[in-house]
Amino acid sequence: MTQPLTTAPTPQKWLHFHGQHLKQLVRAGLLWLEQNHQHVNALNVFPVPDGDTGTNMLLTMRSAFGRVAQNEETHVGKLAEQVAQGALMGARGNSGVILSQIWRGLAKGLSEVAEGDAARLALSLQTASDTAYAGVMQPVEGTLLTVIREGATEAAEAAEKSSDLRFF
Repeated sequence: MTQPLTTAPTPQKWLHFHGQHLKQLVRAGLLWLEQNHQHVNALNVFPVPDGDTGTNMLLTMRSAFGRVAQNEETHVGKLAEQVAQGALMGARGNSGVILSQIWRGLAKGLSEVAEGDAARLALSLQTASDTAYAGVMQPVEGTLLTVIREGATEAAEAAEKSSDLRFF
């Protein structure tokens, strides 16, 4: 006797994120930089190969995460504001300042939002890009600015295709 065919349950879509999800993403970014900051240092060639871009980003992210590490806030806008404040207070070097501006723009885009979705995140990433570019007197392509700009563009395209944050 054969068993009836069954289908695997369709996984639930992940449509919203809150402050604690954002905190997990900030921590993941920090952990990545802890493992890869030397590689980022080696990539740095503008304006001079000073070799500390990854280290400065790491120190900035440590400050950003340190601000929220013990925070249990679930309102994503409020938590994003704390991340931005931590990044600003701990910004090191040009790359750290630009990174803090990215966090500032993201926080601005999420400011009134208790829970975010793919569309709001895409919009907030565009605000992050605009804020970072506005904070640099002579923006140069091929830098962290390019990464956030192109990431924001990709995010907008992903949000148009699906509201599932796993796809995003």
